[in-house]
Amino acid sequence: MASLLQDQLTTDQDLLLMQEGMPMRKVRSKSWKKLRYFRLQNDGMTVWHARQARGSAKPSFSISDVETIRNGHDSELLRSLAEELPLEQGFTIVFHGRRSNLDLMANSVEEAQIWMRGLQLLVDLVTSMDHQERLDQWLSDWFQRGDKNQDGKMSFQEVQRLLHLMNVEMDQEYAFSLFQAADTSQSGTLEGEEFVQFYKALTKRAEVQELFESFSADGQKLTLLEFLDFLQEEQKERDCTSELALELIDRYEPSDSGKLRHVLSMDGFLSYLCSKDGDIFNPACLPIYQDMTQPLNHYFICSSHNTYLVGDQLCGQSSVEGYIRALKRGCRCVEVDVWDGPSGEPVVYHGHTLTSRILFKDVVATVAQYAFQELRRKILVKGKKLTLEEDLEYEEEEAEPELEESELALESQFETEPEPQEQNLQNKDKKKVVTCPLFCPSICCQIVAQAPISKPESLLLSRQKSKPILCPALSSLVIYLKSVSFRSFTHSKEHYHFYEISSFSETKAKRLIKEAGNEFVQHNTWQLSRVYPSGLRTDSSNYNPQELWNAGCQMVAMNMQTAGLEMDICDGHFRQNGGCGYVLKPDFLRDIQSSFHPEKPISPFKAQTLLIQVISGQQLPKVDKTKEGSIVDPLVKVQIFGVRLDTARQETNYVENNGFNPYWGQTLCFRVLVPELAMLRFVVMDYDWKSRNDFIGQYTLPWTCMQQGYRHIHLLSKDGISLRPASIFVYICIQEGLEGDES
Repeated sequence: MASLLQDQLTTDQDLLLMQEGMPMRKVRSKSWKKLRYFRLQNDGMTVWHARQARGSAKPSFSISDVETIRNGHDSELLRSLAEELPLEQGFTIVFHGRRSNLDLMANSVEEAQIWMRGLQLLVDLVTSMDHQERLDQWLSDWFQRGDKNQDGKMSFQEVQRLLHLMNVEMDQEYAFSLFQAADTSQSGTLEGEEFVQFYKALTKRAEVQELFESFSADGQKLTLLEFLDFLQEEQKERDCTSELALELIDRYEPSDSGKLRHVLSMDGFLSYLCSKDGDIFNPACLPIYQDMTQPLNHYFICSSHNTYLVGDQLCGQSSVEGYIRALKRGCRCVEVDVWDGPSGEPVVYHGHTLTSRILFKDVVATVAQYAFQELRRKILVKGKKLTLEEDLEYEEEEAEPELEESELALESQFETEPEPQEQNLQNKDKKKVVTCPLFCPSICCQIVAQAPISKPESLLLSRQKSKPILCPALSSLVIYLKSVSFRSFTHSKEHYHFYEISSFSETKAKRLIKEAGNEFVQHNTWQLSRVYPSGLRTDSSNYNPQELWNAGCQMVAMNMQTAGLEMDICDGHFRQNGGCGYVLKPDFLRDIQSSFHPEKPISPFKAQTLLIQVISGQQLPKVDKTKEGSIVDPLVKVQIFGVRLDTARQETNYVENNGFNPYWGQTLCFRVLVPELAMLRFVVMDYDWKSRNDFIGQYTLPWTCMQQGYRHIHLLSKDGISLRPASIFVYICIQEGLEGDES
């Protein structure tokens, strides 16, 4: 793949022109539009920019950070400038995670097309790279950074500087000996393959070599039977067959002769350990693997709060980008706060605050565009619903006007659920429940209207005298998710309707869990509940969703624009099951007769003990990349989140001045009563004796998706973006029951 990239860089006309550089205007707002000179670097993986044509340049972005490229018509910012800037000459670079988009305006349509085609080609190449190709490209990136004078060679002085950039504190004599051994041409510099050999010597992993030799009879290779023994004994893959072991050898052994002889070399063994098959997250849990035909209230549903906000709750920016990001990360319940706008045009923003406003029609158009990727084309609208008496009263006072063109388009884009039919419902104690559609359940699109709108044909709210009244058009869309006020669990049970849903503030929900945890669990076996953040969270901070999941609450709404521990837990939880945004609740949270209490769980027979040996780390990134001389002192913290009795944390000692290949070799032990609800979070921190430890990377996953044995944990950034090749190497062992239990 690396050679394919080089071929493209020397033959593709778009990439050749991008390497020459072009002036474009960088657009941040209606008032901020600055001319910059952008140029694709010779490595084909980074774009730099300068204020002047031949001025001092600095990195702008890496191709690996780019998610997609949009044309000007699909840019919210550029559309707002359509009267002064031609949309055909604009395009947007969308990055992974929460990094702001980069809007650019070229001097011509042709130049815009050159950059759009070229960038998309490079993004596609990066996306299709396998582990080895990504590692090769990563090495190429480091070579570019270390080769300060850009002559294609690296002197020992440049290598020393590079080692500091790579988080390596190494004895100068030892480093020089590795340098001389790699310098086979004896030129006093490293080029191409020589640098690769230097890197391999640098990254030689004694702990993996020792493990390899413990299963290899001759210390040179693993035969098919030896590799099968390793998979069954150490990786706890009891059902692994010779056929599967052979398939893994064919997949990861780099040499053709090794494949023919059905053996695995040390390089192939390491390649397997670093692959998705050697990952801590079980590959079997990555696709949709759960039963998707159960009632909707039997699932945890990925949900967002004030989805339109990309900042804080008081002065933050409202943007359709909030909906795009939420839907693309698997969110299945989005929130729309709709208010009166200029000339009767409905707008979306956080009412009674200084947050910016966006058009309602832009929101629904965005939802229509992004909501259905892999999903069935169905929307459930959650909201208040008129009673029959209110419908009749409204029709007597004011006849409903004909729908406008935009409203007809809205109805055609959003296929609402039909009236309840027998095939969608099932009887249970003479009560009906909504069943979840096969494979991809319906999106739950929450329409929250908090202020009156003057025009009844706006499909939202109308003001009649001083009393806000829902218009029938909106009311008729609400079928399965009618909002009702929660009074008590007894009242809900006595007046239960299968199509109703209640919302709880986080404060009220947590209080109910403490006061009546089992009743809350039972309530959530037959009715949907939505929990939203406290109004005091004006900074868009989040609560821990685990406490609410423990009670079976389905829609635990998060401020998805805010990174942190809470979003790590949410992302980790919904990483399973194809990332479809629906996770089937454990059976004891689906049983209407359940005796489970999240605060006082009866010690179940499925209690387990978890042993985690934190062995080593690989290529950990710097906390502060601006400080070339600083080296991290990493430690690993392991956190368990579940029922209150299971929530715990332990950490290793720190390793001084080594972020490149730190070794810990420490074992941590956790005892867990309810593993079905447990989440694990691995965090790597930079120890600082003077202040709080700095975050380096994390990875969070459900207990039920964890693989045992020797596994790599590939770290993610605060925004959930891959930090490859940064990882930690661990050994996982799960024992049934609690240590010390005679049973």
